[in-house]
Amino acid sequence: MRIIVIGAVAAGTSAATKARRNNDNAEIVIYEKDKDISYSGCGLPYYIGGEISDVGELTPRDSAFFKKKYNIDIFTGHEVLKIHSDKKEVTVKNLLTNEIFNDSYDELVIGTGAVPFVPTVEGIDKSHVFFLRNVQSARNIRNFITTNKPKKAIIAGTGFIGFEMLENLMDDGISVTVVEKQNQITPNLDEDMAAYLESQLIKKNITIIKDNSIVKIDEDSATLEDGTIVESEMIIMATGVRPNVALAKEAGVEIGVTGAIKVDKKMKTNVDHIYACGDCIETYSQITGKSVYRPLGSTANKTGRIAGDVLTGGTLEYRGNLGTGIFKLFNMAIANTGLSEREAIKEGYDVLVCHNIKPDKAAYFNGTEMVIKAIADKKSERILGVQIVGYEGVDKRIDVFATLITYGAKVDELFHLDLAYAPPFSTTKDPVHYTGMILDNALNKNIPIKTSNEIRQLIHKDKKVQIIDARVEKQYGESHVDTAMNIPHAKLREKMKTLDKDVTTITYCNKGVTGNAAQNILLNHGFKEVYNLSGGHRFYKGTKKK
Repeated sequence: MRIIVIGAVAAGTSAATKARRNNDNAEIVIYEKDKDISYSGCGLPYYIGGEISDVGELTPRDSAFFKKKYNIDIFTGHEVLKIHSDKKEVTVKNLLTNEIFNDSYDELVIGTGAVPFVPTVEGIDKSHVFFLRNVQSARNIRNFITTNKPKKAIIAGTGFIGFEMLENLMDDGISVTVVEKQNQITPNLDEDMAAYLESQLIKKNITIIKDNSIVKIDEDSATLEDGTIVESEMIIMATGVRPNVALAKEAGVEIGVTGAIKVDKKMKTNVDHIYACGDCIETYSQITGKSVYRPLGSTANKTGRIAGDVLTGGTLEYRGNLGTGIFKLFNMAIANTGLSEREAIKEGYDVLVCHNIKPDKAAYFNGTEMVIKAIADKKSERILGVQIVGYEGVDKRIDVFATLITYGAKVDELFHLDLAYAPPFSTTKDPVHYTGMILDNALNKNIPIKTSNEIRQLIHKDKKVQIIDARVEKQYGESHVDTAMNIPHAKLREKMKTLDKDVTTITYCNKGVTGNAAQNILLNHGFKEVYNLSGGHRFYKGTKKK
């Protein structure tokens, strides 16, 4: 058996090494047009920022390593120009010598990855404009910073790469302006969580321009769509990626609805003996079963392993994904898994949303707060998605939630999880437990909640509603929800007679706990419709429109 793999980053090398483990007699060849292989793309911003001093730490395996350990031949600087599926051949060009030759295969794996999305912008080809996609582009950016010592930069885009670059450029002492085409930052988050994250970034004096884009680039500035001119000595275009499918498409490989290569659960394409994996393919949502494009390193490794297993007689199958992701931004961690609120609504779910602000561990062990947004389906009571913005312990919680969603957990099951507890690691009731308690109370115990957006809509519509701020007078005086009256929790029992039991009532405190206590008091005394503000005033204030 002769196996040819096109692409030698995450998916391609995973496919090749799994194939080798299954079949020690197969001939395995990888063609890669770049000179770097099997690298950690997610680590590139940290090399640029100097946190990783040697780029070799991100490229620990070279062609010699794969030949010695796996007997796999990797040819870098070799571009596959054409796939001849009828003859089971590929046409290859040696980019160093310009030699062109054909090579035959029994099984072919396409792992051509993704390419940057390049918007139409005047001056985008200038030498101080960069797209971060591979190791060489990271070297170029770092060399530019070292040589030119820029003081001002623009980052276009607020996805993983854009924000990771923000942190690392600022660590180099560069003043950065962030430009985002959409009306919110961080496309993986819902609008309210994105607004909360933005409120934290503004505290760090970061300039964020939303609902705008670059239309012209000059040597020392960029012009935005609305005419604003932003001074800049370098520009990072973090405008996203697109699946690299030209080679596959020309060979008759079917392209899916997302624009990426369509594969089945075994990574087979519609063309016999051709498989595909990694950032060039579309996968599917574990929740909806619909096709999605999720170019993540974890997914690339997984799909590569499946392709290599199946083409050598294995039985692995892909089981879908939740789009789980996490990234670091200064000392914060931002994570998500499953469906967002907007995606869930689009899919037709009747959703219940809660926001939960809790520390990752005991306060006397320097616990830091995280904001957890959870989306559940009212009908099935299943968890659909979770987003977290916090500091410590975010990775632990998002992985717990991803596992719960994977196995179809209902909201009442979260409280009963036997999670590890000790003061240096968690609180007695973990933030995961609290999330389940809030959702279960709202769905099954008539202790409902309303989100910040729902409260604002009530106020805007002038619907008759009484809003009770259950905090102390000083906190109320500093800032409060519009139209709210201040009745501290300790005085609520004696002053509730001044309230109308038949009017929709909202209670709140800073983060939700005391607001819930006030809510329970009113419900126990015959108030008909009482809601607690999800996430409390802290989240309400953090999501206020800028």
